[in-house]
Amino acid sequence: MCIWEAERTFVHDFPSVVVVGLGKKSIGVSDQENWDEGKENIRAAVSVGCRQVQDLEIPCVEVDPCGDAQAAAEGAILGLYEYDEFKKRKKPVVTPQLHGSDGKEAWQKGTIYGEGQNLARHLMEAPANYITPIKFAELVEQKLKAAHSGVKIHIRSKSWIEEQQMGAFLSVAKGSEEPPVFLEIHYSGSANTNDPPLVLVGKGVTFDSGGISLKPSSGMDAMRADMGGAATVCSAIVTAATLNLPLNIIVLAPLCENMPSGRANKPGDVVRAKNGKTIQVDNTDAEGRLLLADALCYAHNFNARAIVNAATLTGAMDIALGSAATGVFTNSSWLWTHLYEASILTGDRVWRMPLFEHYTKQVTDCPLADLSNVGKYSRAGGACTAAAFLKEFVTISHWAHLDIAGVMSNKDEVPYLRKGMAGRPTRTLVEFATRLSQDNQSA
Repeated sequence: MCIWEAERTFVHDFPSVVVVGLGKKSIGVSDQENWDEGKENIRAAVSVGCRQVQDLEIPCVEVDPCGDAQAAAEGAILGLYEYDEFKKRKKPVVTPQLHGSDGKEAWQKGTIYGEGQNLARHLMEAPANYITPIKFAELVEQKLKAAHSGVKIHIRSKSWIEEQQMGAFLSVAKGSEEPPVFLEIHYSGSANTNDPPLVLVGKGVTFDSGGISLKPSSGMDAMRADMGGAATVCSAIVTAATLNLPLNIIVLAPLCENMPSGRANKPGDVVRAKNGKTIQVDNTDAEGRLLLADALCYAHNFNARAIVNAATLTGAMDIALGSAATGVFTNSSWLWTHLYEASILTGDRVWRMPLFEHYTKQVTDCPLADLSNVGKYSRAGGACTAAAFLKEFVTISHWAHLDIAGVMSNKDEVPYLRKGMAGRPTRTLVEFATRLSQDNQSA
């Protein structure tokens, strides 16, 4: 089977041919849409073609590069993926490959990018009883060992977390029977191992019931993906290692469950973070920021070039932007520019959100502690007050917080992703890291 763009000449070497349309010719970056429309059209068209092949139960498809082999490969790999691990009846496996030799390197890169996002989708979609904190860490370790021999992986236990005085993280974890894990990964891709690393931090709540501030039962099953931040940053470092990026990267992922029990945090409890600041836990369902507070403090140990954290942090982010883009809160215009330019290429967009002092005052005006884990005006500007809370644990001049709650899942908004957990914005993180590595080489 072969997929061709509509204007190409047909060949007689294949029993079946799928023809796809790519829209207007020579279309490029849209200032209105903030992405490359040509690349997005290719991803969407190739994914549709590959699914047609899958429906025909044909095991292999050759894909025309369509003028951009990387985008074509991404469309094929992302479009064919579906989580069916526990189903007896599975969709036929289809192997996409490049037709011809033009764009072979770009096709391979696109394949690696797509597989990276699919790893994040797998981690997020899997049931919480199968992806516990320790199982998450072990699966990522397995993937990293297969990707690169030079990656160092530390699966830190509860006793290590206690030694680090990560009281905010531990306060969330104590409500669950599953022990917490702090996953730390070091990839040394730079020629100079002492070059300041990019540090990626991901929220890793492998199931979020809300704790004592219990969530409504409807839709709670989706909270198996509340470790989407950890899934995307871990998948990004696996992808970077597979690509052999000339960049030092560290990933930090605090992993635990947020469950109600006799030992769980109670509304009004006060806990102490790693940097000594005290936090009044007014809502136990605002737990992700407690994990990130300690992880961000720890991230400052590495003389980082930049720290970027990702988290399915607030429902308010979903209300603000929906699934159109990841919300980015940052203290660095340099960092914002790199993330934004990366997202234009990947089509997995970002949008800058405010990090005003206005929001900081709403979390520091707290009756019992240095900070409250929710803003004093309750739901008003919830994504912004959450970001302001995190900023209290950051002293580095290049930091960005990515709130990925709105892009956690896909219904039908992204045409080359099937319904389910989206694994976004893994490719944007990888492209961002690629750009930093190019800066390293030109410096």
